[in-house]
Amino acid sequence: MQKHSLSLSCQGNDVGTQYRSGIYFYTPEQEKAALESRDKQQKILNRNIVTEILPAKKFYRAEEYHQQYLAKGGRFGFRQSTEKGCNDPIRCYG
Repeated sequence: MQKHSLSLSCQGNDVGTQYRSGIYFYTPEQEKAALESRDKQQKILNRNIVTEILPAKKFYRAEEYHQQYLAKGGRFGFRQSTEKGCNDPIRCYG
């Protein structure tokens, strides 16, 4: 079985380009920060990070039921705070 967490275009069992992890920047400073962060984490983890880092393009807001997904309870109805500084445990919804 393929380990999706290290693959491009996958999030858990969801596969396809719509599940790709990415950082999209507007300024050269944002690009530099993203690349530096990726490089630092690759050294710490001793593996390649496949998150794409590209210039931002036109943004399309997701449907309303996808907004604040974890705060609404996610797939199983267990709400998770999205507040900055929150210490709630992170749960997997995959």
